[in-house]
Amino acid sequence: MDILFNVFVDPFLQMRAAPDLLVQTLWEGLVSGVLYALIALGFVLIFKASGVFNFAQGIMVVFAALTLVGFHEKGVPAWLAVALTLGVMALLAMAVERVVLRPLVNQPDIILFMATFGLTYVLIGLGEFIFGGEPKQMITEELFIPRGAIDVAVLGGRVTFQKIDIAAALIASLMIAGLALFFQYTRIGRALRAVADSHKAALSVGISLNQIWVIVWFAAGIVALITGIMWGARSDVSFALQVIALKALPVLILGGFTSIPGAIVGGLIIGLGEKLGEFYWGPLVGGGIENWVAYVIALAFLMVRPQGLFGDKIIERI
Repeated sequence: MDILFNVFVDPFLQMRAAPDLLVQTLWEGLVSGVLYALIALGFVLIFKASGVFNFAQGIMVVFAALTLVGFHEKGVPAWLAVALTLGVMALLAMAVERVVLRPLVNQPDIILFMATFGLTYVLIGLGEFIFGGEPKQMITEELFIPRGAIDVAVLGGRVTFQKIDIAAALIASLMIAGLALFFQYTRIGRALRAVADSHKAALSVGISLNQIWVIVWFAAGIVALITGIMWGARSDVSFALQVIALKALPVLILGGFTSIPGAIVGGLIIGLGEKLGEFYWGPLVGGGIENWVAYVIALAFLMVRPQGLFGDKIIERI
């Protein structure tokens, strides 16, 4: 009986007793959720264009952030370093299309997936060779990303809002909204959806797979750079960031692999679920809930709605 009380009643009593702590936890979960959604957006873009989960998106986040910091360490001004990094991501997009994707047009999805798996280790090796394996500090001041905190009186207590978290949430939200509008209402966005439905059908109506793949991989590179800046500013820039990027998998399972709104909702569910679980239920199991609760939530969704909240149910005729 005590166990049931601790699990189902006590956390809610804590929320009621200390509403300011609840607001603090919800805010931290919201920020994490928006950043998870931004990570997931990179995966969604590639999946919509090729129908394949891009395993390399995580290392692209790290590679873009390391490139930015590397340029700055060579004396390049911050905003010029950003422009040069975007150029590097554009070159990477063209190289991936030419070397990896073009020879694999109309091949089974598993082959394209394994190609992105191999690309991951190519970028890891290249990144370690160029930049080394030591963590690096993100150039937050040069990019005008604020430091410090704001204390606000809320519900009889104090809630601390880190300025860097506010900036991260705003920038990530604007990025997600901009890309959602771009791919929903532009000609390129419509072409991308056609390519996602069928490579052969897209080719038959004159859509160039080569151009679409370069565009979408470059867009994913832009997302990777913004993600790397935001996550790197909150901690540091290291190859450990690619593990954080894999948190996008539960987000995609919840929202659907082809849905930008799904990435947003899935990211918020995972972010809030992690923080609430760790703060209120973590002490009951010795902590560490934040590391695995996202995958438990995803597993529960897989059993109930495998296509995700916003995904399309695929019906195959035999």
